[in-house]
Amino acid sequence: MLLPLLHLDAAGFEIDIATISGNPVKLEMWAFPQEDEAVKGIYEKYKEKIRNPLNLHDVWGKGFTKDTPYIGTFIPGGHGAMNDVPFSETVGKILRWGDENQRFLITLCHGPAGMLAADIGKPKGSKFIYDGYEIVVFPDSLDTNANVDIGYIPSKMPWYVGERLRKLGIKLRNNSITGETHRDRYVITGDSPLASNNLGKLAANALLEDVAKRT
Repeated sequence: MLLPLLHLDAAGFEIDIATISGNPVKLEMWAFPQEDEAVKGIYEKYKEKIRNPLNLHDVWGKGFTKDTPYIGTFIPGGHGAMNDVPFSETVGKILRWGDENQRFLITLCHGPAGMLAADIGKPKGSKFIYDGYEIVVFPDSLDTNANVDIGYIPSKMPWYVGERLRKLGIKLRNNSITGETHRDRYVITGDSPLASNNLGKLAANALLEDVAKRT
């Protein structure tokens, strides 16, 4: 979360942080780079927003319009992104608004699970907005084998991100984690935490270019 945030902030974008419940953002602090002054600095800058985020339902309110100033949505990674986000009607509404109004979706690792929300509550007869898109994502093969073997996750998971995304027509470009990033139209993805820095750079540049075209 923090490295992409660092680059988006450095590019001059104002950032709101929201959770579905309005409860604090959960970070894996065991993985926090204590010696990285840049990351520590961005954490301190946004610590209050992380601890007291907006409620996503309140942010959406009565809906967005083409004039709503958000230029993109960032869904961080981690297994926690598989809990409520993929099944949220509000997330789905925001993603479909973004697709209709050429706004960015930025996500990495398990975060692309959130793309599933675009299928929740969609208008009857409409197609899945990400059908045919190419992305990179954390591979199911690691969640079915290595992550269980080393004890990172305790047992078999109830469902797997890649499997669900493929069923809806999304094409997965990777089967390992190398720090790869990819952009397909207005969707920017990274394969794992290894991609955090480059994802942030790619996203910041893409957003700056888009703003320049709109002004």
